[in-house]
Amino acid sequence: MRVVAGVARPALALLGLAVLAGCATGPVRIDPPTPQGAAAEGCAALTRVLPDELDGAARGETTPRSPYVAVWGEAEIALRCGVPRPAAMKPTDTVPEINGVAWYADPARPTLFTAIDREAYIEVTISREHAPGDVLFALAEPIKKAFPH
Repeated sequence: MRVVAGVARPALALLGLAVLAGCATGPVRIDPPTPQGAAAEGCAALTRVLPDELDGAARGETTPRSPYVAVWGEAEIALRCGVPRPAAMKPTDTVPEINGVAWYADPARPTLFTAIDREAYIEVTISREHAPGDVLFALAEPIKKAFPH
């Protein structure tokens, strides 16, 4: 893991992540982001190459259906691609790079991580039942494939 400088991007209005676990057989409710242009294309490509299983949790269904979201388990791990820049991130922040992807960890929300060094910001919420490092490491390859530098 190496540390890289934070990436400054225009401030965007923060979209809330509403992850509400549904019943064991139903889809998980996640508010999808609305990326545009190249970010939307990359996000759609990303959801097609994401793994069927992540840190022992099977990929599930979401509602509403969106090419910009994915979930594993009963909302144990949720990914939203094309979200706004993290509101708490400062241009001078340093972030860890895990397997070639820079991840900003929100200090106020210890289960929220955002990939910040790609065409789109990619937000991942990881429950305490999972090891964040393992999840972020596993997500790096699909992210690099969908958003090559």
